[in-house]
Amino acid sequence: MLKLLRFLRPYRYMVAMTMFFMLLQSLANLYLPNLMSHIVNEGIVKEDTAYIWRTGGWMLLVSAVAAALSVAASYLASRSASGFGMRLRSSVFSHVERFSLQEFDKHGTASLITRTTNDITQVQQVLNMMLRMLVMAPMMCFGGIIMALSKDAELSLVIIVAIPILALAIFLIGSKGIPYFKAMQGKIDRLNLVLRESLTGIRVVRAFNRTEHERERFDRANEDLTATAIKANQIMAGMMPVMMLMMNVTSIAIIWFGGLRISAGHMQVGDLMAFLQYAMQILFSLMMASMMFSMVPRASASAVRIHEVLATEPIIVDREKPDPSGAGKGGQVAFEQVTFRYPGAEKPALSELSFTARPGQVTAIIGGTGAGKTTLVSLIPRFYDVESGSVRVGGVDVREWSQSELRSRIGFIPQKALLFTGTIADNIRYGKEEATDEEVRHAVSVAQAAEFIASMPDGLDTVLAQGGQNLSGGQKQRLSIARALVRKPEVYIFDDSFSALDFKTDAKLRAALKQETGDATVIIVAQRVNTVMDADQIIVLEEGKVAGIGTHRELLATCSVYQEIVKSQLTEEEIA
Repeated sequence: MLKLLRFLRPYRYMVAMTMFFMLLQSLANLYLPNLMSHIVNEGIVKEDTAYIWRTGGWMLLVSAVAAALSVAASYLASRSASGFGMRLRSSVFSHVERFSLQEFDKHGTASLITRTTNDITQVQQVLNMMLRMLVMAPMMCFGGIIMALSKDAELSLVIIVAIPILALAIFLIGSKGIPYFKAMQGKIDRLNLVLRESLTGIRVVRAFNRTEHERERFDRANEDLTATAIKANQIMAGMMPVMMLMMNVTSIAIIWFGGLRISAGHMQVGDLMAFLQYAMQILFSLMMASMMFSMVPRASASAVRIHEVLATEPIIVDREKPDPSGAGKGGQVAFEQVTFRYPGAEKPALSELSFTARPGQVTAIIGGTGAGKTTLVSLIPRFYDVESGSVRVGGVDVREWSQSELRSRIGFIPQKALLFTGTIADNIRYGKEEATDEEVRHAVSVAQAAEFIASMPDGLDTVLAQGGQNLSGGQKQRLSIARALVRKPEVYIFDDSFSALDFKTDAKLRAALKQETGDATVIIVAQRVNTVMDADQIIVLEEGKVAGIGTHRELLATCSVYQEIVKSQLTEEEIA
């Protein structure tokens, strides 16, 4: 947790003022019992009303100052902790944005969400408490002991006996509860994962009538978390009764032995009352420490999880001085003996791939499921780095480009169309923020989306639901294509982006794209032969290797894998 305190640095003056105010408040609280003892000993016993009023006024003033200091300290502590949480969340989010897909695979999306929200909230809450208690608890404890000794050193033996017993009880209870608090964060991750999968996949869940199964899966994760939370809180719940028992037993002992000392003339009544209050302050400070003790383990577990994210260095980083020297071949994409494997995989997903996709040409990639088509195009915008060989864009190894410069040259349409909450125009401008209305309308027209957009009440200003849930699959794909078109990149990558389109729309869209992307490099990943047969170059993949390269006619004559794909989709008449 200490490693995260650097995010508190901008608020160090607020933290210092918080601790200073808490110090003054503690001194004020320690001074009040002393004033009260004087009222009893000097005012009530001697029947000096004027002294009672005068000292009582001082008590009211000290109490008012202590209250004001407490409010000010609480305000500053809350401001500091909230600022800490804000900066930490921002830092984690910014750091996660730099992750490659490999780091996302390692941590998991659900876990990253939990760490950015729940875990940071846990640390923020404990920090808020610590800023106030870090000074107050020790000050009240040690200050109370000193003041108690000043009133009656022999009676202080009661406190000296009570403190170790209470501290031992707190330690034993806390040490049993800590493992459960640590386990809770992992179980929250699991609950978030199940919830996220169930909600995002609600259509599939209902289509296969698996609602009850998902409810049971959620209940199991929920019950697991609840059982752990109950166990942890059951253990920690024993702390308060133990503390109250010790406080009451200590009070009885102080009153009993104090009464004997008053009878013997070694102590005054006012001093006994003050001593009792000091004892309560000491034990109350231990109670505050125990509350922190119960919260810190969970916050520490959260802090470790947050630090794991911040300590994870992205594998894909820009070189210190990106050197795209030699760039001048437009958007030409070349794979040179590329081999790539996913972390932990036994065999490569791609092996010794070599081909060139040239500007002004359409390069199509086809193959069976698991052949490595999506993996191949993911290497171009450098979502992953190759194991060996090189991927070149514009004649330069993609590792030489800065990631932002490289990706600014690419229009990527993913396999699964993803839209963001906002208007249709906002989603299209995601590809080019400064795009004019005319550019947006042109992109929509080329993407064959103008007709269905015109039928909507607000046209381009129609607000989309989260993920574009109020659109069909084909409509979402066309908007994703428009988002790439408005960018006018040098390289277009269509990762199976026509799968949800009917044949008529598919044909019209490809015809419009041919005119729009004339000078760019176009790479199309597809399952349908009809989508790729007109390409200038078709690359056939089989188990991560190139099975053939050529035009439709050439591959029909030379590539058995391509022949099988064609025969499975087209009739004899269509092939002829």
